Amino acid sequence: MVFDFKKEYKAYYLPARRPQFVNVPPMRCIAVRGDGDPNEPDGAYHQALAMLYAVAYTIKMSKKGDHTIAGYFDFVVPPLEGFWWQRDGGAVDFAHKEGFAWISAIRMPDFVAAQDVAWAKAQAAIKKKLDCSAVEFLRVDEGPCVQCLHVGSYDDEPATIAAMDMYTRAHGCTPDFADARRHHEIYLSDPRRVAPDKLKTVIRHPVRAVEGAAASAVEHGSVVDSVAADATDGLPTGFGACIPMPEFTTIDR
Repeated sequence: MVFDFKKEYKAYYLPARRPQFVNVPPMRCIAVRGDGDPNEPDGAYHQALAMLYAVAYTIKMSKKGDHTIAGYFDFVVPPLEGFWWQRDGGAVDFAHKEGFAWISAIRMPDFVAAQDVAWAKAQAAIKKKLDCSAVEFLRVDEGPCVQCLHVGSYDDEPATIAAMDMYTRAHGCTPDFADARRHHEIYLSDPRRVAPDKLKTVIRHPVRAVEGAAASAVEHGSVVDSVAADATDGLPTGFGACIPMPEFTTIDR
């Protein structure tokens, strides 16, 4: 049976259409860094996507070739993901996309190693005539986050983000954006085939607990004590107290 991350890890890929907290475990991703408007025809963003999918599908289809990957199992290539910020260091500004900086990524199964990514990049260069040298292999450590399923145009995301921020602060936490903690989107729909008002996007933001605020929330009964929960309507004990840094770490083996 083909492994599908979306079905096996619904807490991370199929959240509710209302904000929820989630403790995100470390994940391995192939990624490309860049900047500029993602809507620019044949721009850096579209080139990055071509590289990522070429490498991802080369790894998936390795089962039909001579390259053996230890522990391999067949899998559905996971959804495209993106980490976004402004080049000037500010929060994501949808009105000034030309100032975007981004990391585009696709999750990989844990059996994928650095040498497998290097092999896939070389194969893509040979078979697809595509320079994939910009593709990196990263470990992504997000840890405590708030997330929500956004349905609609990408330009309408600010309303969903506002609801996430309100929920976060109401539960004794605060957004925790930093150099390695970014606005995160997971694209469940193909914008080439789905109308803008029906696009499904997971929006995820890093958060941390505010000292004293979380305790106050507990006293008022607004927090659920659920350490083991992956995603919860309340705040797991100790949530946001320890932030894993850095978020993006190169995998070299």
